[in-house]
Amino acid sequence: MTEPETPSAADPATGGAGLRSRAWFGDGGKNGFIARHHLRAMGRGGHNFDGRPVVGICNTFSELTPCNGHLQILADAVKRGVLQAGGFPLEFPAMSLGEPFLRPTSMLYRNLAAMEIEEQIRANPIDAVVLLTGCDKTTPAALMGAASAGVPAIVLTGGPMLNGRFKGRNVGSGTDIWRMTEELRAGTISQEEFTEFESSLNRSAGHCMTMGTASTMACLTEALGMMLPGGSGLPAVDARRGTLAEETGARAVALAGSDLTPRRIMTRAAFENAVRINAAIGGSTNAVVHLLALAGRLGVPLELDDFDRLGAELPLLIDLMPSGRFLMEEFAYAGGLPALVNDLRDALHQDTVTVTGLSLTANCVGAQVYDRDVIRAFDNPVLPAGRGTAVVRGSLAPDGAVIKLSAAAPHLLDHTGPALVFNSIGDYLAVAEDPSLDVRAETVLIVRNTGPRGYPGMPEVGNLPLPKRLLDAGIRDMVRVSDARMSGTAFGTCVLHVAPEAAVGGPLAFVRTGDQVRLDVPGRRLDVLIDETEMDRRRSAWQRPKPPVTRGWTYLYTEHVTQADTGADLDFLVGATDSPPPRQAF
Repeated sequence: MTEPETPSAADPATGGAGLRSRAWFGDGGKNGFIARHHLRAMGRGGHNFDGRPVVGICNTFSELTPCNGHLQILADAVKRGVLQAGGFPLEFPAMSLGEPFLRPTSMLYRNLAAMEIEEQIRANPIDAVVLLTGCDKTTPAALMGAASAGVPAIVLTGGPMLNGRFKGRNVGSGTDIWRMTEELRAGTISQEEFTEFESSLNRSAGHCMTMGTASTMACLTEALGMMLPGGSGLPAVDARRGTLAEETGARAVALAGSDLTPRRIMTRAAFENAVRINAAIGGSTNAVVHLLALAGRLGVPLELDDFDRLGAELPLLIDLMPSGRFLMEEFAYAGGLPALVNDLRDALHQDTVTVTGLSLTANCVGAQVYDRDVIRAFDNPVLPAGRGTAVVRGSLAPDGAVIKLSAAAPHLLDHTGPALVFNSIGDYLAVAEDPSLDVRAETVLIVRNTGPRGYPGMPEVGNLPLPKRLLDAGIRDMVRVSDARMSGTAFGTCVLHVAPEAAVGGPLAFVRTGDQVRLDVPGRRLDVLIDETEMDRRRSAWQRPKPPVTRGWTYLYTEHVTQADTGADLDFLVGATDSPPPRQAF
């Protein structure tokens, strides 16, 4: 392996030339005095201000985000690495986005967290930043914020939980929750069994151990080059993650003052690698909206159709729930992402630089696969090429919608049936248990006003629970269409992210119960089978709904959020800037 590139970080002996922090701590007058003496009040001696790189540790720890509840331990390990490498660590909190608690959805706050992280990096004496993340919105939020701030950055995710264990078998967060919940509704398991399952699923610190959005975004962060090799897979409680945290802190010191910024690392080629790897791992559909938003921050030309075109080039090679059998623990021990990248090297761009200074493929040279049941060979895939994320368009989704083929029922991928339409998820849930609901296996279930503006925040409700009437008949899947997202741990024939959404006057707002809807995944179409004259008549009669609130963050969000096909970012946050030190405060 070739030696890694050594960025031009300042050595303490040089007085910190080229470091942003010197604009604060290197000033010999009043402003420098103010910056330094307040740190002395915290017991930081003058040797910390001698020109050594200042590494910010952006910590999304919160007891309101259980997946990130152990990041304090990792932060301490990062600090050790920074100090051992001659840097000065300063930890700061950032808004934490936890799926279990935040309502109406943590996605409503992804852009707020990204904006906070960007401004904290820019406004403070930081030469490089370590981003500690975990639960699935914290990782894209941190990447987006760092991308816009323009300061050298490196990510360390908290890692997945250990496998869940229930009645002698492995169970996965999210994936088995959806299964067990439906079986409880169908009456095939008891409430006592459901409670026992609840106490057996999450056995350790960490994020979801399925290939849900948290694991997907960790893998794609590594694929983009923003994390040290192997960082995405190791379980949260594996001692090697602490070692990785030290190495991350040391690497941040080397990045400080260099030109190895997020903009240089996350290029178009890096995004293409990430999209291909997303197909190979069976990644979450949420990766689409997050990568599009991240690319928008960097000015990288990434489009919705790229996920279909590039993803179709690779088969599904990782046998993990929800598309397969295993969990992240097995993936890590089978070799993790480095082993997969080494297998895929001929299908990837090999000149993309990473936080190590080497390319993604160079980082992974020699990485071995230790379990071919988990990381499959090309001639023995879990599913053939073209079974990842598909993009469909048509009269019901002019700007596109997505469907995860590996999680869908094959017999429903070319399907025509009558629509059963609900204006809100609440309206549907109010009747979902009704045994007399007029619904059949061929029905296309549509729930609208669940998009970025309509809900607001685009919640993970797109894997709509099946009507009780169908569950009782033994049916476990049907075509479901919405402008919502679904959890990366979920499964089913769910058409998601329909754009434009209903709340802004997309065609989803005009479809009615009884209309025939055609899903033609092979032809990449989603259509409501009514003529254009009737569609125009319905469009002219439509009235835009009133905003859900008239003040605060939610009002700002609904006024400025873009549609799902461009990442659901705020329009005024698109684009990146460099980060020279801001004007003085005194």
